[in-house]
Amino acid sequence: MADINNAEEMADALEQHVDYRVLRRLKIKTKYGLAEGQPTQYGLILDTETTGLDLKEDQVIELAMLMFEYDPVSGKAGQIRHVFSELEQPVMPMPVSATAIHGITSAMLSGKKFNDAEVNRLLAQAHLVIAHNAQFDRPMIEKRFPQFALLPWACSLKDIVWRDHGFISGALEVLGMSCGFFYDAHRAEMDCRAVLEVLQQTDQSGHFFLKHLIDKAQEPAYRIWALDAPFAHKDLLKNAGYKWHADNPKAWGKAVSRADCAQEISWLYRDVYNRRAKKIRVDEIDPTGRFTDRITHMHEVECCDGEQAGRRIALL
Repeated sequence: MADINNAEEMADALEQHVDYRVLRRLKIKTKYGLAEGQPTQYGLILDTETTGLDLKEDQVIELAMLMFEYDPVSGKAGQIRHVFSELEQPVMPMPVSATAIHGITSAMLSGKKFNDAEVNRLLAQAHLVIAHNAQFDRPMIEKRFPQFALLPWACSLKDIVWRDHGFISGALEVLGMSCGFFYDAHRAEMDCRAVLEVLQQTDQSGHFFLKHLIDKAQEPAYRIWALDAPFAHKDLLKNAGYKWHADNPKAWGKAVSRADCAQEISWLYRDVYNRRAKKIRVDEIDPTGRFTDRITHMHEVECCDGEQAGRRIALL
């Protein structure tokens, strides 16, 4: 076996060559660069493995949480205070298709149960929950632990437009490789560690990516519904990021920031409703309801273009 020091020297040499890029295995860290005495809050990076993808029927079988310190002003992380990683036996049979993805078998889950008291202890200290696909992880974990509903959430997949920062994709493994590391994916704890490592990289302006999430989590979100949109425009809506909802309401919907609401309404008016008068529904969601179906206020807005759309949103 090659000497590890020699291997690192070879890796360093390859990195200097224009024809090579080097990926290193993600190291297990206990702390990042935040100095002692700086103002801190506690973040929880969460990841789940489940019996499947059905938000109503499937169950969480693995839960990992990484509790870490961070400076809410800069987004710089400090010590990792606690690592929670446990399995739980589901009521339903373990599907072979799910095991093929994450490698968790029925035998591994037999008799296992999450430590509810420990989960609640960590939640009582946390200021922010982060998941790499909060649209999936949040409703899944809230079925098991409703207390997660009390905290603001951020999504390291959707809350950062990774392509705007030079990344080809927001997929976690791709982000990791772009940052120079690889890891054993599809087990919850390592996914959490990979998320934190990526969020401690900086953008072109020198800001930590974690700071993007901290700011985003403090904003209300808005969901725009393209009510009674012409069927012929379904592909147009899908390509624009809208998702079909079968009920409440039965329509295409899209979550946007307040800053993007007017532009989205203008686009619907021009490209979907062909400049016809149309009222649409805009749901306002406070920071603790992001990535859920919970609504703070429901607004009815007339579809219009340009400055008119901006004025209508300003009234909300």
